[in-house]
Amino acid sequence: MEIYLDAVWLLNFILDMMLLMLVQILAKQRVPKIRLAFGALVASLLVPITIFFPDAVLVSPIGKICYAFFIIICSFGYRSLTRLMKLVLLFYFVSFSVGGGLFAAHFMLQRPFALSNLGFLTYQGGFGDPISWSFVIIGFPIIWYFTKQRMDRHAVEKLRYDQLYPVSITMKDITFSTAGFLDSGNQLVDPISKKPVVICDAGFLSQWFTDEEWLQMERAYEHLEMDQIPNGWESIIQLIPYYGVAGKNGFLLALRPDQIVINYHSGNIETNRVLIGIQFQHLVKDYAYQCLLHPQIIQLEAVHPA
Repeated sequence: MEIYLDAVWLLNFILDMMLLMLVQILAKQRVPKIRLAFGALVASLLVPITIFFPDAVLVSPIGKICYAFFIIICSFGYRSLTRLMKLVLLFYFVSFSVGGGLFAAHFMLQRPFALSNLGFLTYQGGFGDPISWSFVIIGFPIIWYFTKQRMDRHAVEKLRYDQLYPVSITMKDITFSTAGFLDSGNQLVDPISKKPVVICDAGFLSQWFTDEEWLQMERAYEHLEMDQIPNGWESIIQLIPYYGVAGKNGFLLALRPDQIVINYHSGNIETNRVLIGIQFQHLVKDYAYQCLLHPQIIQLEAVHPA
């Protein structure tokens, strides 16, 4: 059997380079590309070592683990043991994710069994169905991109969910609870009372209203006709003018709650010096939260022990 060492070596160098680039992106490390290329070259040296020295210590599992530390040091340098361990674990995680994705795609596209002439179900080949180099060359960048996209999305979602807090709002002696997102971009304040405005969506606020009352609220908002406000809510609802990001002026229907309670870390923030702006749509598609909290509430109000 002939082995084209230069072709195998080049392919492994390219794959190792892409893996190290993915580690760099996920770890948010600033490293020159030439250094990553050097790390990929060091990683690809396992190909000739495996072929010419199959019994070498580096070919064993322990040797490969130690070699992974050497690859990371060559690629990212050494600053601390903690950082080195995190990069090595991330390197293995990326390798398993991309490699596992390739095997999963191959398993989905190929037929591992075939019907023989005798009517028996057999493997297609005595040594299994090996993954072709063309499949690796085409599939690896796709799996690499998919892994990067999922990890980036996970990081964004984790950041978003870290800013979620339980919120309870009381109006007309009725209390409902939901999850609130602490939105630093929400700077809406009522220009007259100077109260901060918390935005809640239709799915949450409609619980205080009957179906007919909520339809009246929507008509009042669409046509800015305050006489459409349901009976019993006139003293609780007001209009708030606002200036949008796109440069448009508008009005927002707002409610004056009896109380709002935010479970903030180890305590509660309780206040009624706030307005509840009505968003007649859902804030997010996954319903992860139904309320946009105003940062001024966190800054000005006292936190009481829970």
